[in-house]
Amino acid sequence: MTDPIPAATLVLFRAVASGPPELLMVERSRALAFAGGASVFPGGRVDPGDHALAADDEGAARVAAIRETIEETGLAVGLHPPPAADTIAALRAGLHRGEAFQTLLTAAGLRLTPDQLVPFARWLPAHAPVRVFDTRFYLARIADDAVATVDQTENVRLCWTTAAAMLAAADAGAATIIYPTRRNLERLARFASFEEAVADAAAHPVRTITPAVERRGGIDQLCIPDDLGYPITAEPLGAAMRG
Repeated sequence: MTDPIPAATLVLFRAVASGPPELLMVERSRALAFAGGASVFPGGRVDPGDHALAADDEGAARVAAIRETIEETGLAVGLHPPPAADTIAALRAGLHRGEAFQTLLTAAGLRLTPDQLVPFARWLPAHAPVRVFDTRFYLARIADDAVATVDQTENVRLCWTTAAAMLAAADAGAATIIYPTRRNLERLARFASFEEAVADAAAHPVRTITPAVERRGGIDQLCIPDDLGYPITAEPLGAAMRG
């Protein structure tokens, strides 16, 4: 396995009038080498500048999740005071120009409040053929009326959807999701609120998940630990690799 690339992703929740909360997902450009065409949560790799704003790898991952979400969706969490729309737009434009996040935050009079992000999971697949990402997943809540816009660079569209609806779309062939996204959506589909998701995260301390192939019932299955809150922990290998 090649050296894993540290990454972070943010599962953003918004409440709806009735029914389960909606999650923000972005569809990656088909031209990308990793997960091209797949629907994923906003996020990306941890950059050296993220470490400059944090005391350790965990903190740098939280900074990366905040920064990448601004870049990809125009939504800001984990900042104080809560920035106005024009401030977020300026941050986003600066990031797209390659300016340092720390410089942009200082100019805007903002400070990071990464504790707003709730650790949820950490995935390190060992079977990726091109790139291997060591990805930390975080939960956060956004205002119900927050407006997200796609960046039109790495991503081509975005949507607010329930976890169950995204799983149904993938099963119908209307969307593509990769294995870690599917497992996380299945776990998230069990929650009727952001608070339920946070409680579940607290009940299952994060451990790195590396799916492994096991022979069960005469069938090769891709398996994950059964004590981390996931309702489905084994799936026939052929089905698991469907996208």
